[in-house]
Amino acid sequence: MTNYVVSALYHFTELADYQELRPKYHEFLTKHHIRGTLLLAREGINGTVAGTADAIKALHEFIRSDKRLQNIVTKESAAAEMPFHRTKVRLKKEIVTMGVENIDPRHIVGTYVKPADWNDLIADPDVVVVDTRNDYEVGIGTFKGAINPQTGTFREFPAFVKDQLCGKEGKKVAMYCTGGIRCEKSTAYLKQQGFDEVYHLEGGILKYLEEIPEENSLWQGECFVFDSRVSVKHNLAEGSYDQCFACRMPITEMEKQAESYRRGVSCPHCYDSHSNAQKQRHLEREKQVTLARKKGLPHIGEDAAKVIEKRRADKYLKKAQQREIDHAPDSSL
Repeated sequence: MTNYVVSALYHFTELADYQELRPKYHEFLTKHHIRGTLLLAREGINGTVAGTADAIKALHEFIRSDKRLQNIVTKESAAAEMPFHRTKVRLKKEIVTMGVENIDPRHIVGTYVKPADWNDLIADPDVVVVDTRNDYEVGIGTFKGAINPQTGTFREFPAFVKDQLCGKEGKKVAMYCTGGIRCEKSTAYLKQQGFDEVYHLEGGILKYLEEIPEENSLWQGECFVFDSRVSVKHNLAEGSYDQCFACRMPITEMEKQAESYRRGVSCPHCYDSHSNAQKQRHLEREKQVTLARKKGLPHIGEDAAKVIEKRRADKYLKKAQQREIDHAPDSSL
């Protein structure tokens, strides 16, 4: 069995030529059979990808060969199966979208706190602890006592600051996210808004779960990750959550027992929000997935595309061969 390395990585730097970098990165990822998504923007690079250990090592070396990216932050975990279906390199306005201009973590950012020092910081009753992730992520795991901004997207974070943190500029604020990148911008934003003492967990939740033994941990629950593993636990072991393929929400085994759950069609989170037409489309898609699975064929991503292309080529060849037979001269004449 092939074990895969999942690498989350990011770095803020000036990449004026980010558009020209896209084909180079896509070619490298494809050549080394690395899947996942990389985001390129003028402000830097961000992404999560997976491949063999050798492939991921080669990717890190390739990235760091660019002097602007020598200090890129990477975090690795393991997966028994390839957690991504496709290889994507996308061009973006921001590598993590807050939607606020002139936020530059290269020039202003909060104080980094090592995982080993994080417990002491957030145990201080005078510290305001904020989870910068989205509501569905917070729902499956968080630090005890942390504020849930109840955001649907990171774009809503500035509104949360205005509504709930206004007047607390003199307080110590400690923030955290999955891998650290959202905190780069959120702490920079708070500093810009007049907050003096702003801290964030270096390496994010993933680094904390990797380094802090479970018996000493203040983390409660599991950590949502943006790949087919859905969540991870302490020591970055694969978590217990599944995912609804209709709405992409993490779901428990208990939720899968609900009447509203139907694999690939609906779950308790989305049953009332999807129309009958949408549910019917989801049902037809699930039928195709099930049929492909029964035939032992890939049903999504690049492997499926290769199968479809091969089928087309075989069909074309078969037709060509049949035409040759139909138009061959009759040897009995």
